[in-house]
Amino acid sequence: MSPGAPRAVEMKVWRLALDERTDTPVVMLQEADGERLLPIWIGRAEARAIAMELAGRKFQRPLTHDLIKTIIDGLDGAVAKITIVELKDSTFYAKIFIQKADEIVGIDARPSDSIAIALRTRSPIFAAEELLQPQPTPDNLSEDERAEALRKYLEEMDPEDFGKSAF
Repeated sequence: MSPGAPRAVEMKVWRLALDERTDTPVVMLQEADGERLLPIWIGRAEARAIAMELAGRKFQRPLTHDLIKTIIDGLDGAVAKITIVELKDSTFYAKIFIQKADEIVGIDARPSDSIAIALRTRSPIFAAEELLQPQPTPDNLSEDERAEALRKYLEEMDPEDFGKSAF
């Protein structure tokens, strides 16, 4: 990490949810070694691509994210990591870091596409520290109770206001 660069935290895809107010899919990233969350509203196609990879299911023909993986592999490159780097004007930004020989190139990408590619390439997912928020549920709840509390929380949350207030 270069001096002055924001600290990035390793994340994992915790679950996909649906914001019932906006009928929009939300990918929930959770800190790999903690409880902080990062909800990101995404498109339906990207949610489907993420869900299919999480379930280990493949389409008969490659999807765009599969094609990108094939191209990177064919050029003897590898996805070193993806990082959700910032939130600006209610929009998240991400970078895919591709390594080829001794060079690493950061490519601007949507977080949803970055996550779908990271899952396919088994690459680590990171997020800038300042984007993470504490999980809005106590640790002693069952998985179903946590999911219900999270669902209620997402119902009350306005995607346009994300990042403007703590939750």
